[in-house]
Amino acid sequence: MGIFGSTKINKLTAAEVSAFWLQYMGDSMAICVYNYFLKIVEDKPIKSILAIGLQLAENQISKINEFMKRGGFQTPIGFTEKDVNPNAPRLFSDPFLLFYSYIMTIHGLTAYSLAITNSERQDVQNYFFECLADSKEYFQKIVQTAKSQPQSKYTSVPWIPSPLGNEFVNSRGIISNLIGDKRPLNSSEISNLFFNSMKTGMVKSLSLAFSQVAKTEDTRDFMLKNVKLAGRDAESFNKILKEDHLPIPESWDAEISDSTISPFSDKLMMFHCAFLINAALSYYGAAIGSSLRSDIILNYTKVFTHATEAGASCYNILVKHGWLEKQPEAIDRRSLAQGSEK
Repeated sequence: MGIFGSTKINKLTAAEVSAFWLQYMGDSMAICVYNYFLKIVEDKPIKSILAIGLQLAENQISKINEFMKRGGFQTPIGFTEKDVNPNAPRLFSDPFLLFYSYIMTIHGLTAYSLAITNSERQDVQNYFFECLADSKEYFQKIVQTAKSQPQSKYTSVPWIPSPLGNEFVNSRGIISNLIGDKRPLNSSEISNLFFNSMKTGMVKSLSLAFSQVAKTEDTRDFMLKNVKLAGRDAESFNKILKEDHLPIPESWDAEISDSTISPFSDKLMMFHCAFLINAALSYYGAAIGSSLRSDIILNYTKVFTHATEAGASCYNILVKHGWLEKQPEAIDRRSLAQGSEK
């Protein structure tokens, strides 16, 4: 029946299956990542944050299993103990572990909000509301811990002055920016540029770490290319902020050690990059829609193209090595029809 009609209690829509599937993949990856992080972390407040992250992922995996089982779907294999070497040497500093948790929780909050609005069943909605509430508390603890660190690298979004009164736009900035002086950045543009620089910078640093420890040649080559590409894209955001004399996010490259022993499988590292690239495409698309300066729109169009190309490379490598699990699909009516003709 329609979206507001009655459905069988255990039936799951394609949107609900997709949300559970993707969350299971992400949480099974997070369990591997946090198990390694907890082996190398030394800072006690940060260790406490990581332990919460691991517990949340484990709890969610258990609940997703139940939903999928009752709905008649298999859960993906995801990532297991075969994809992590918790005894590998330190690859990241403690501050980077906290920063990683910060960025990944932002992605989680966005995904849960979307899953809620795409779900029809009330029990599924309630589950994602619980995930959202848990992540909200977790996010606030991360920010509080980051700000309280003795040598914190936490960078706040730039401040702007309060206007003297209400004003209306009096020029067609998108056209005039191409031939004249640029107006100052507005609050939406500043926010998007800052956060996209920060997230893209994290992709660069993570790719740098993964390039040192990757075992397969194509994984290593991809990571090295992504270091350059993500670095260039992050710098393009920073350049626009600097032109208005605004602060830019911290770089995290120095928080990567010189270890060449991998804590993760190449499968996990490639999936991780694919996940972050997919998230970047969403954020870049949203930023284009809220930007009114032509130079910013052109820049987002360029980095969107870069991310699309990187995503295609990720997909090809994942498929080549048999690392990409197939999501449940619609019935292949064409194949059924061709089969009936024989």
